[in-house]
Amino acid sequence: MNPDRPLRLISTDFDGTIHADFSHGPVPVALQTRLKSLQLAGTLWVINTGRDLPSLMESIGRSRMEVMPDYVVAVEREIYQHVRGHFEPVQPWNDRCHADHAALFTNHAAKLSELGRVLEERYDATFYADGWSPLCVIARNNSQMDAIQAEFETFTESVPEVVAVRNDVYSRLSHRDYSKGTALAEIQRLTGRTAAETFAAGDHLNDLSMLQPQFARWIATPSNGLPVVKTQVAGHGGYIAARTCGDGVLEALDSWFPLPG
Repeated sequence: MNPDRPLRLISTDFDGTIHADFSHGPVPVALQTRLKSLQLAGTLWVINTGRDLPSLMESIGRSRMEVMPDYVVAVEREIYQHVRGHFEPVQPWNDRCHADHAALFTNHAAKLSELGRVLEERYDATFYADGWSPLCVIARNNSQMDAIQAEFETFTESVPEVVAVRNDVYSRLSHRDYSKGTALAEIQRLTGRTAAETFAAGDHLNDLSMLQPQFARWIATPSNGLPVVKTQVAGHGGYIAARTCGDGVLEALDSWFPLPG
């Protein structure tokens, strides 16, 4: 590794970025080997995902991964640290995150209820509440989700603390101060790393918040990244891989940090 370009923190999305789901197989062994080698050299690895922690752990197990992240950012906002074989919530970040979301959704409960009612009347999508958001949506297709997302964005103009976090045909409401980007910044603060020492890779809309120079010096997307992701990455001088998913992330790492010999 070039000492003039230190790499001390890696943040990767999971689905579609390092993990290829059912169509292409799990996390590439070569990427796992590289990540493990970097960890042994002192680089921390974060999986920064929209999944909740149990769902992520199930997929890691099913993929038979031989390397574990040092940190997990779950549901785009909760932080967990790997400690002796399990993941512990990072405090006070998680408590503050939960409290701020509870206050936000309580303060705007009437408006959110009305928004949900209007959307249910207009769209034959699936609307529900869960432990992270009072209003979640699974649309029938991306065109329908485009229309619903536009309505969300109109709503958030009047309630600027709220943001709609979208991934494909799914979207949920969240507090604007908590995202993949701000959670990554908190991990940097806790571990003494900086954006200048950070690599970040993602492929979808909910990754955009961390694929920025304020959070990572090196940003990348695999070839399957959405056009809007590729545009943002290219605009910041990042790396757009020729290969998909985990192979593309490894390609980006090899390009910036070639192995000796």
